[in-house]
Amino acid sequence: MSNVTSSPTFDDPDDYGPVTQADLDRATFRVGRRPAPRKQRVTIMLDTGLIEYFKTQAGERGYQTLINETLRQAVEREALVDTLRRVVREELQTWE
Repeated sequence: MSNVTSSPTFDDPDDYGPVTQADLDRATFRVGRRPAPRKQRVTIMLDTGLIEYFKTQAGERGYQTLINETLRQAVEREALVDTLRRVVREELQTWE
């Protein structure tokens, strides 16, 4: 008789349940194999008008959170634009 226990195995990716926000909250963010903080403290100089704008827009949420979300959206939008440009170039080459 053995005392060995094993984790359940999943043969089909559909055997996994849906990923929930709680799962993501428990996840450990890693860079390489080392755990890394999800956020990093930085010092940045921004225009006073910009800070005031984000403070008025943020309300109860916190203006730094709103700035973070805005920057993330800008990065995602740029990645989308780059992908669209690449696809259009590839499609145009097939028509030549």
